[in-house]
Amino acid sequence: MRLALITGLAGERLTEGERRFLAEARPLGLIIFARNCVSHDQIRRLIADAKSAIGHDDTLVLIDQEGGRVQRLRPPLGRSLPPAAAYARLYETDPETAIVAAASAARLVAYDLAALGINANCAPVLDVPVMGAHDIIGDRAYGAAPVPIAALGGAVADGLLAGGVLPIMKHIPGHGRAMADSHLELPVVSTPRKDLDATDFESFRLLQDLPAAMTAHVVYSDIDPDRPASQSAIVTRDIIRGAIGFDGLLMSDDLGMKALAGPMRDRAALVVAAGSDVALHCSGDLTEMVNAAAGVPGLSGKAMARADACFQLIEKSEPFDVGAAEAMLAAVIASHTRQPESV
Repeated sequence: MRLALITGLAGERLTEGERRFLAEARPLGLIIFARNCVSHDQIRRLIADAKSAIGHDDTLVLIDQEGGRVQRLRPPLGRSLPPAAAYARLYETDPETAIVAAASAARLVAYDLAALGINANCAPVLDVPVMGAHDIIGDRAYGAAPVPIAALGGAVADGLLAGGVLPIMKHIPGHGRAMADSHLELPVVSTPRKDLDATDFESFRLLQDLPAAMTAHVVYSDIDPDRPASQSAIVTRDIIRGAIGFDGLLMSDDLGMKALAGPMRDRAALVVAAGSDVALHCSGDLTEMVNAAAGVPGLSGKAMARADACFQLIEKSEPFDVGAAEAMLAAVIASHTRQPESV
């Protein structure tokens, strides 16, 4: 049985402690960071060694390769990618071209990731930012309103899927109003539910059929004042699975973020008890990994079916014109660099 856990690794090589842990826990997936990446061959070896230890080829291998500020593979290991705001700006004057360009760039990202053995990208970001919010989202957003965000985010998801890479939309049901960085503290959003439903939740609702999503460590006090969305059964049931209508694989954001409190085992147990299918732990700290694993169950029933559906999607890859996609990406980057950044 596979464990309801996605885990990070400490460095560029698998340690003996990690090998034993992976063999015993058999987590559903891994997540790769810059600390794990030295060369293309080394990345492939690390992933192959980890999958060999787990003993199962069906293993999700995640990375955050959004573009802009958030991309773990940078030149020379990965190509330069503009932030989501570059496509948002283009969408304002030429929506059709922006959508094609976003899909094309995502197809290139999938091409690069798949060649390394990485089969899932933590993108697109579907958060709807508001004026005055913390800039943790900022230019990672595909606009300032649900419809363009969903249009561009959907194009990114299509491009990734066309290359056999699983898109993981984030941060459901929305991080755009947060006045704090959940990496550092717990944001509390007091906006009434009816307003959230019309804006923050809508971009996710428009893409409710995407196969996977990552939750937000944000308290929505009008819905559940006691727990962040990631650990709230109320938010998961009534909003994510209910009002938004998402029925794909649901994973938490990183358990190690300071928005959460308590022992790592309890953090992991709470996100699964709230309704997430999988807990995510990123730091690569082996002691924390062991404790997180102790807090989650094996995947079964609907959670396992959702994971299986994800694996079926990433078995396929469509051909495409690499040169044309690279030319389109270069044009977006050139246009973005010529423009002053919005405040």
